[in-house]
Amino acid sequence: MIELVPTRDRENFIVNIQAAFKKAVVEEFGDDGEEVIPREDVEKSFAAEGAEIFDIVSGGVIVGGAVVVIRPSKRNELALFFVNVDCHGKGIGAAAWRAIEKLYPDTKIWETCTPYFEKRNLHFYINKCGFHAVEFYNPHHKDPNEPEEDFPGGEYFFRFEKFMAR
Repeated sequence: MIELVPTRDRENFIVNIQAAFKKAVVEEFGDDGEEVIPREDVEKSFAAEGAEIFDIVSGGVIVGGAVVVIRPSKRNELALFFVNVDCHGKGIGAAAWRAIEKLYPDTKIWETCTPYFEKRNLHFYINKCGFHAVEFYNPHHKDPNEPEEDFPGGEYFFRFEKFMAR
């Protein structure tokens, strides 16, 4: 059973998300020794207005994490989401996403972004969670809300939306 528990150890969250995000970048581009998601970016998500930070817990063990941004408009954002590398392929991400949806039943639209090369994420968001790709950020169509990403492939992102049934 998956539980969403408010994060008490933000340092542990940061270390775990950095490890989870780095795996895909290293597999695709090799290891340049840099953090894929800098601490400052994670802390910025923590500090966003309406942000709620969760550990994803299974059997009393932290297996991932999520930052959601809940807005009065009910157009909410999955700002950060990860499953620890050693827990991939066990249905934890899908169960955690269902728990997030259940926790926020008044949401009209969920929005999130993921890098173009992250095939696991593309499969997860589209085929497992029901999101639709609605925008492709690239050097000719930049994300107006984000500065240039400085990791390999960082200028190419998909933006997804999921309209919730009422």
